[in-house]
Amino acid sequence: MHSFECFLSAAEIPLSRLYICMAGVFFTAAMVWVYTLMKYSVFKIHWLMAALAFTKSTSLVFHSINYHFINTEGHPIEGWAVMYYITHLLKGALLFITLALIGTGWAFVKYILSDKEKKIFMIVIPLQVLANVAYIIIESTEEGSSEYYLWKEILFLVDLICCGAILFPVVWSIRHLQEASSTDGKAAMNLEKLKLFRHYYVMIVCYVYFTRIIAILLKITMPFQWQWCYEFLVEMSTLIFFVLTGYKFRPASNNPYLQLPQDEEDVEMDEVSGMITSHCKRKNSYNCRDES
Repeated sequence: MHSFECFLSAAEIPLSRLYICMAGVFFTAAMVWVYTLMKYSVFKIHWLMAALAFTKSTSLVFHSINYHFINTEGHPIEGWAVMYYITHLLKGALLFITLALIGTGWAFVKYILSDKEKKIFMIVIPLQVLANVAYIIIESTEEGSSEYYLWKEILFLVDLICCGAILFPVVWSIRHLQEASSTDGKAAMNLEKLKLFRHYYVMIVCYVYFTRIIAILLKITMPFQWQWCYEFLVEMSTLIFFVLTGYKFRPASNNPYLQLPQDEEDVEMDEVSGMITSHCKRKNSYNCRDES
């Protein structure tokens, strides 16, 4: 009989199975989301959310394969490692772009991004590239070296900046909806959207706080052989966050976002027809007075 030699530590051996199982769960969630989209009239952002879920699933598959070869061969296979880094980069960029676009209310509330919202993307996208470069360097250098800890600190800092940056569009959207609810005639609809954006803000804060702070604290306090649970908690919290975001912004007839006109011409036509109706009513009332 041949003895099977493991090159990973006891804390890392379960990771290959964990990642492939989570890849299956994310893929199932993505398929359910696509099935939901096929039944309704949807926005482009909904398909971007689907692309994010499929990219996340693919990234986890390559991550699992990477760990499998490290465990059996003692080193990663270059081709699989490159595929993992590419999908990891795409997943990171798609995540922050999607969250920021939802936060701006793009497609849901408006169709054009303002200059300050465009600046957020000009900051977040290069930072995500830097974060992924830092991640690749961390993965390919020895733990304990000065270079390893330097890039780990850079990754942590850049990640927090990106998380903070995507909160700004949500705050701006909340402020915009607060002003709109007190000035225009669609106060009830705007208040409903305002409530959803506030929920979304709380969800992002909880997700960032748990995955970046609480999970790391739990990892420090866990026994060594249970440290894989840190990755499990991060992946599960990401799944819950994806599902909640999809539920909040789902395409449905009772969702206040889909009660918006599909383009600005419809808005103008509604306003014009409203003005004509009110003018006719006033004219009829004057005619009645004259006759009396």
